[in-house]
Amino acid sequence: MGVLLLFIDGLGLGEEDPRTNPAACARLGRLRLFRDQPVLVLAPGLVPDTAACFIPTDACLGVPGLPQSATGQTTLLTGLNAPASVGRHINGPCTTSLAALLDGRSLFSRVKAAGGEATFANAYTPEYLAKLPRFLSVSTVATLRAGLRFRTLADLARGEALFHDFTNRLLPERGHCLPPITPREAGANLARLAQAHAFTMYEHFLTDRAGHAQDMVRGVELLEDLEAFLDAVLSTVDLLATLVVLASDHGNLEDLSTKRHTRNRVPTLLWGAGAEQAAAGIADISHIAPAILRHLGML
Repeated sequence: MGVLLLFIDGLGLGEEDPRTNPAACARLGRLRLFRDQPVLVLAPGLVPDTAACFIPTDACLGVPGLPQSATGQTTLLTGLNAPASVGRHINGPCTTSLAALLDGRSLFSRVKAAGGEATFANAYTPEYLAKLPRFLSVSTVATLRAGLRFRTLADLARGEALFHDFTNRLLPERGHCLPPITPREAGANLARLAQAHAFTMYEHFLTDRAGHAQDMVRGVELLEDLEAFLDAVLSTVDLLATLVVLASDHGNLEDLSTKRHTRNRVPTLLWGAGAEQAAAGIADISHIAPAILRHLGML
């Protein structure tokens, strides 16, 4: 039994308006999600015990202001209400106060402490690993604090990691020329990696970048790529043995009328055996980590 967490940054539930929401323009099936969707949907072709559950999920967590990445991601990884703990929503890199919340409490740490194999599927470039920058992302700090190995471009070349752009098209900008792959190939690679671990997380943040840029064309492209990627994950992974969870930290891409984050609810989607039971306790993003730990029998 295992869990694969697909963290998609800045993906909220907006209006079905093609003027502002790329999801209303893109060719989508599983990810054609809007504010007025029903709470539970079934994925075509899946038997009832591998139903796809959809929960419009609160990311504001009772704290004034717009939800932000650092506190949202800390909340997703720990189950703690990070903005309430530190007194505000925090954007950008991980702060000292958020690192303290992650220490020993992240899903990576909890699964490892319980004797399970945990991994962060994202590949890092050699220059990044040679000299870690002063300001690190929440996912990087969580990986460090849990004592996990960082995946590299060598792992990526073997199909045992994914770049944050899972097609590898952006790697040449970093001076690395690995062969590009299709979203479906990337999804199949991730599914195989997840089946070797009790807990696997993959982070995709280009959606948030497109939202800040108010780039409709890029937003549509990213969502269509994510649709194909997700379809390959679900077609390849053993859904009787693996729970697949898609979650986000705050809204952004769903409303390109603004460059800022939104207070919209975010989608939480679950596929696989036990999905309905795991979904039952989720109302805000602080409930996702406990649901995963309960599913793994670690809480």
